[in-house]
Amino acid sequence: MLYYAKGSPDTVFSADELKEAFLEGLKAIEKLRGAPKKVLALPPDITRAHSRAGLLTRFAYDYYGAALKDIMPTLGTHKPMSPSEIEEMFGGVDPGLFRVHKWRSDVLTLGEVPASYIKELSEGKLSFSWPAQANRLVVEGGHDLILSLGQVVPHEVIGMANYNKNIFVGAGGSEGINKSHYLGAVYGMERIMGRAINPVRLVLNYAQEHFAKALPIVYAHTVVARQADGSLAVKGLFMGDDEQCFLKAAELSLKVNFTMLDKPLGKVVVYLDPKEFRSTWLGNKSVYRTRMAIADGGELFVLAPGVKEFGEDPEIDRLIRKYGYSGTDRVVGLVESEPELAGNLSAAAHLIHGSSEGRFSITYAPGHLSREETEGVGFGYADLATALKRYDPAVLREGYNTLPDGEEIFYISNPALGLWAHRDRFVD
Repeated sequence: MLYYAKGSPDTVFSADELKEAFLEGLKAIEKLRGAPKKVLALPPDITRAHSRAGLLTRFAYDYYGAALKDIMPTLGTHKPMSPSEIEEMFGGVDPGLFRVHKWRSDVLTLGEVPASYIKELSEGKLSFSWPAQANRLVVEGGHDLILSLGQVVPHEVIGMANYNKNIFVGAGGSEGINKSHYLGAVYGMERIMGRAINPVRLVLNYAQEHFAKALPIVYAHTVVARQADGSLAVKGLFMGDDEQCFLKAAELSLKVNFTMLDKPLGKVVVYLDPKEFRSTWLGNKSVYRTRMAIADGGELFVLAPGVKEFGEDPEIDRLIRKYGYSGTDRVVGLVESEPELAGNLSAAAHLIHGSSEGRFSITYAPGHLSREETEGVGFGYADLATALKRYDPAVLREGYNTLPDGEEIFYISNPALGLWAHRDRFVD
């Protein structure tokens, strides 16, 4: 049921208003469930800092006091947060409450989604079963309230981020993460992004319905969008213990995070904030979120001052360097012939996601990768200092720009905040 729901394209929550709204939701939970004695908070990590989940966690910490026993950032395959990152995102919260999600070792399998269902959803392309996995602390921690916090926004793997993805992927295990990512990649990223209901979400919904009903999870979803002046604003907050809060947040997100263009774009320039994007594993949101907007034969140019590696995880980084970003057919063939890639399907999915399938070129201007490294994975390379002089983020405005020499570009300052498409490529 819904405990709190408010939001619209015209709504703007101040920090105080967001706190008031969130506490109203927590009080509604208590009214029906009673005051919790042992609370677990599941916010995202610092790569999702703009979600305002750091603020929500601090509000929960102040509200519950000693009853908030554990905070576990839902890392998925990302690196654990450093003490300085915890302070930056969750300042004022006791750092002793934070736990590290160990996605390869500290998980339990709640049940298996049958292979027949995966085969049906993948249109016959895949026939494995899917394990519903979650961190041991989520399953066996003895909490009487689990607060899953985060932002709903268009997403390349799951269509729209958050809801039970935060449990089964963010706090999930290696096999579940790998197979869910590969299902989405094989089904087709462009058929998934911006759709709240899709094959990957249906798998997670099946798992929640059949294996996780007993977990005392309440979801708190923000919707965040860029304002006309360039600032970010919270446009909505939706809290509940079932799909309603997610679907309402997704509906609003499509209104404020999705840009439909009348014509395809010849050149897109994307800036990656170095605090948020340190790898192409994260930075390739520049590819994912713009691919439906770029014309055949067009160019994506990525300003990436913080990018120093390809994978957040050393093994995934090695696999990306070895096999490179390439189209679906090649990667599917590699999965069939290369056991190490078949054993790491999220890496295989990422190789598909990071390719334009030959439709447009992708050029990176990375802060900490060489030309040899960048070109070795299939991207074009540009010198960052030279690129920043030509495409100065301090000068460019969101959207269409014409440079002094007449070059026309479309500029995006943070690809994680939205989804861009032209009408011919987003047909439904």
